[in-house]
Amino acid sequence: MKNDLPTERVHTRIWLEEAEADNPFVARAAFCHGYDVHGDLLGRARWVDMLYLLFKGDPPALAQAGLLEALAVMLANAGPRDAAVHAAMAAGVSGSPAAAVLMAALAVGAGQHTGAREVHQAMQCWAACGQDLAAWQQRLAAVPVQDNGIWPTCEHPPGFDINASRTPLPVLQALDRLSQFGVGRCLGWLQGERAAVEQAAGHPIGLTGVAAAALVDLGFSPDEGEMLHLLLRLPGAAAHALEQRSAGYKNFPFFDLELSREPAPEAT
Repeated sequence: MKNDLPTERVHTRIWLEEAEADNPFVARAAFCHGYDVHGDLLGRARWVDMLYLLFKGDPPALAQAGLLEALAVMLANAGPRDAAVHAAMAAGVSGSPAAAVLMAALAVGAGQHTGAREVHQAMQCWAACGQDLAAWQQRLAAVPVQDNGIWPTCEHPPGFDINASRTPLPVLQALDRLSQFGVGRCLGWLQGERAAVEQAAGHPIGLTGVAAAALVDLGFSPDEGEMLHLLLRLPGAAAHALEQRSAGYKNFPFFDLELSREPAPEAT
């Protein structure tokens, strides 16, 4: 009898499946980096344990899991004034499907201003400068810096809040709490040298800068950190979109814009 089953194989270091004897399309067991997901991890591992295992190939140490969990709480909801959350709310109130709501949040939250690409660029700064204050001062003096690929030139120091005149209290609280886990060296160094680094940048540190330091301390690469920042910010966008869908378009918050009252000059 001719076997018409597909013969292609998926090559991945992350995942291994053992098929049922009578159905090759159904997994009898699934292993993530060697760990039996349903027989061993389920009910024992936390969400952040699985997340770390997927990206790094090994389970996190206790302090690493604690730091990643705290970072996930910090990033879970940026609030309705955040551009990515606001985009999700706009999609939600218009009746868009759930996938479109999350794609709106991802698209807006992917950029260089408080977005995932800014985290990527800030992590590159850590890779280049480490805990060397002089290196940070030299690098921060060199902005704007051209990013690779499709991204335009970054016109501000990545990881810093260009709209704040002083370091916001939530940023100080986040930096203090995350540095207490004692994972890596970036968060602790940043807490000690924050004033000098902020002076070099000309701006106070932002939550993207704290997130970048935490992700470096956890051993993630800039590409991995960018992905995780996108992922970990979705819960708030989803919750606000669902709330706004129930509230209706008449209650949608259109924030005031500072627009000039002067008419535009006529073309000559």
